[in-house]
Amino acid sequence: MNVADDPKIFIGLTSQEAAKRLTEGGHNAMADVTTHPVQRALGKLWAPVPWMLEAAILLQLILGDYVEAGVVALLLVFNAGLGFIQEGRAQATLDALRSRLALVAAVRRDGAWMTVPADTLVPGDLVKLSLGSVVAADVRLATGSVLLDQSMLTGESLPIEAGSGADACAGALVRRGEAVGEVTATGERTKFGRTAELVRSAKVESSQQQAILRVVRNLALFNGGVTVLLTVYAVSIRLPFSEIAPLVLVAVLSSIPVALPSMFTLAAAVGARALGRVGVLPTRLSAVDEAGGIDVLCCDKTGTLTRNELAVMSVRAMPGFDNGHVLALAALASSEGGQDPVDAAIRAEAARHPVSDGPSLVDFTAFDPTLKRAEASIRLADGTAGRVIKGAFTVVQSLSQSLAAASVLVDELQAKGYRVLAISTGSATALRLAGLIALSDPPREDSADLVKELDALGVRTVMVTGDAEVTAKVVAGSIGITGDSWAQTPLPDALQADKYSLFAGVLPEDKYRLVKALQNEGHLVGMCGDGANDAPALRQAQMGIAVSTATDVAKSSAGIVLTEPGLAGVVAAVKVGRATFQRILTYTLRTIIHKTVQVLFLTFGLILTGQAILTPMLMVMMMVLGDFLAMSSSTDNVRPSDRPSVWKIGHLTVAGVLLGLIDLLFCIASLSAGRFLLMLDNPSLRTLTVVTLVFSGQAVFYVARERKHLWSSRPGRWLVLSSVIDLAIVWVLASNGILMAALPVTIVGGLFAAAIVFAFLLDTVKVILFDRFQIG
Repeated sequence: MNVADDPKIFIGLTSQEAAKRLTEGGHNAMADVTTHPVQRALGKLWAPVPWMLEAAILLQLILGDYVEAGVVALLLVFNAGLGFIQEGRAQATLDALRSRLALVAAVRRDGAWMTVPADTLVPGDLVKLSLGSVVAADVRLATGSVLLDQSMLTGESLPIEAGSGADACAGALVRRGEAVGEVTATGERTKFGRTAELVRSAKVESSQQQAILRVVRNLALFNGGVTVLLTVYAVSIRLPFSEIAPLVLVAVLSSIPVALPSMFTLAAAVGARALGRVGVLPTRLSAVDEAGGIDVLCCDKTGTLTRNELAVMSVRAMPGFDNGHVLALAALASSEGGQDPVDAAIRAEAARHPVSDGPSLVDFTAFDPTLKRAEASIRLADGTAGRVIKGAFTVVQSLSQSLAAASVLVDELQAKGYRVLAISTGSATALRLAGLIALSDPPREDSADLVKELDALGVRTVMVTGDAEVTAKVVAGSIGITGDSWAQTPLPDALQADKYSLFAGVLPEDKYRLVKALQNEGHLVGMCGDGANDAPALRQAQMGIAVSTATDVAKSSAGIVLTEPGLAGVVAAVKVGRATFQRILTYTLRTIIHKTVQVLFLTFGLILTGQAILTPMLMVMMMVLGDFLAMSSSTDNVRPSDRPSVWKIGHLTVAGVLLGLIDLLFCIASLSAGRFLLMLDNPSLRTLTVVTLVFSGQAVFYVARERKHLWSSRPGRWLVLSSVIDLAIVWVLASNGILMAALPVTIVGGLFAAAIVFAFLLDTVKVILFDRFQIG
C-alpha cells in the first residue's frame, strides 16, 4: 500500500495553523543579503591608495591645477573599476544554494495531500518524499523508507537507508522508495541552511591585500616623514607659500604607488587567461596569485579524490562458483535502470565480465529495507528454476549454507573500507553462498599523481571527509597520503591541525573550522571539493578549488573551478600562481625603490637649487608613463619558485630602500653634474630631473625583474616594448622642449649610457641583497 494513503498517518496541520507558524518562523528560505552595486563601488574608493589619490586631487583643486586633478581622478577610477568588476561572488554562492533546494513539496494539510511552494513549509508539516524528489526541509520520517543520497551534504559516498525515526536533511536526493515525515527545521535553521550561513560569514583577507596594505603603510611612513622634513626646510629658507604648496603636492604624488592595486589585478588576469587554456577557470582573480602561496591543500575525499560513484572492487567466489557467475547472479538480483548506485555498479561490472551459460531472470523483487535483501527468481541454463538472494552478509548467511572462511573474508574486505554484499543461490528451500562482492568509491586515476606532484612543490595534502575513518584511511593510503588521522567531531578549538594528514567523519562546519585553524597556524590553505558540504571551507580558503563534477554551490563558492575531468588543473594553478607572484614581486620591488628615491631626490634638489625640481604636471606625466607602462611586467618571462611563494614585506622593504639609496646616489650625481659641470639653469635642471628619473627607473626595472643577474633570462616582449615607448617619449619631449625646457641630445644620450652602466652596478648589489634576505 502507498504510504501516503496509510490511514494511520496524522491529519497534518491546518492551513490556519501553517499560516500562523509561517508568520512566526519565517519562510523556508535563506535571507537575501545582496550588497547594492553602488555600495560596493564606493567601497573601492575607501582604502589607503585611494585615500592618497583623493588627497592629491583635493590639493590640486585647491591650487587650481584642474587638468592634473582630472588625470589623477582618472587613475583613481581606473583602479576602482578593475577591482569592482572582479567582485560579487558571495551572492552567486547563496543563489546556488537556494537553487539546490526543492521548489515545491507534497504536504498534508487539512487532512488532504497538496503541492505547495517549498518556501511555505513550516515545522510540524507532514511531507511526502518520493523517488527523484529533493528533500525540502529537515524531516524526521514517520512511515515508509527511502534511500537517501546525502553525499553533497555530508560527504558520505554511499547512500543511506532511512526508515521510521530517521532524519533526512534538506537538499538530500531520494534515490528509492517513499516515506512520510514531519518537518523539524526550515530555512536557515536546517543543516543545509547552516551551511549557507557559514558560506556567507566565511571571509579571509588575501595575502595580496595584506601585501598592498603593508607596502603602502611602509611607503607612507617613510615618505611622509621625508615630506614633513622637506616642508620644514622649505619654510626655513623662506620659500613662498605659492611654491611650497606645489612642492608638497609633488612630494605626495611621488609617494603614491598609484598602479600597485591595478598591477595585482592585471597580473592575476594574465594568469587566469593562461589557466583558462588548460581547463582551469578562476572565479576570483585573487585566487590566482594566492595559489602560488598555498602550503597545505585540504582535499575532500568523495567526488574529489574519488570518483563519487560506486564500483566493484573485489569479487570472492565460493567453491563451485567463479567470479563471472557470481556477478551474473548478483546482476539478476539488482534493479535495472533505477537510481540505486549499488545495483548500477554490480550490473556494470557484470556486463564487463559476461558468461555464456548464465541464468535468465524470471521475476525480480526489489530491495526491502526491512528484510535488508533483494531477491530474484531465475531459470538456469539447463531449464531448472532457481532463486537468488543479494544482501548484507549476516542476512544472507542466516538463509544459506556458508563456509566458516566466508566470515574471515568479509572481515578482511571490511577492514579495507569496502561495503560487502553476499550472494546466495539455489532452490526455493536450499540456498548456498555463491560469493561476496565488495564495493567502494574508488580513487580518481590521477589522485596519487596529484599528491606526489604537490609534495614535490612543497604543498602538503590533507584528506578531509565526512566518511568513516576506516574507509578514508584505505583511500588515503592508496594515493600516498600518510600520517596521523583525526576522527572526532566537532573539532576542538585547541586542535593542532598541522599534526594530522587525515580528518574523517567531519561535518561541513568542521571543514570550515579546519581551514581557519590551519590559517591561524600561519598556513596559506587551499581547499578542493565538490559538494554543498564543502562550500564554507571553499569560501574560507585562500584558494578554493571546485572539481568539474562539483555542484553549482561548490563552484560559486570556489575561487577556481576545474572545467575538465581530473585534478591536473590543481598543479597548473599552483605553478601559474607562483609565476604570477614573481611578476607582482618585480613590480612591488620596483615601486618601493622608485617611490623612495623620488621623494628623497626632491629633497636634495630643493637643497641644491633652492626650488622644486619637479612641477605637478611633470610628476603626473611620469606617474602615467612610468607606473602604468611598468604594468607590462604582468606578462614578463619568469621562473616560478619550487617552494610556496611568501610575501616578506619587511625584507623586501629593507632591500628596496638600500637599492633605492644607491639609485639616489646616481640621481644626485646626475643633477650635480648638470648644476656644476654643465651649468644648467633651473628649467633645464627640471628636464634633467625627469630624464634622470625615467632612465634610472628603467635600469631599476630590469634589475628588479630577475632574482639572479639581470642577463639570466630574456624579458617579455611587452615589457621591452613598454620600455622603448617610455624612453622614446621622454627622449623626444626633452630633446624638443615639449612640456619642459629643451636639453641637448648629447646630454640625453650620455645620461642613457650612464644608466646602462648604473644598471650593471646596481645588479651586483641586488644579487648580494637578495641572497642575504632570501628574496625570490
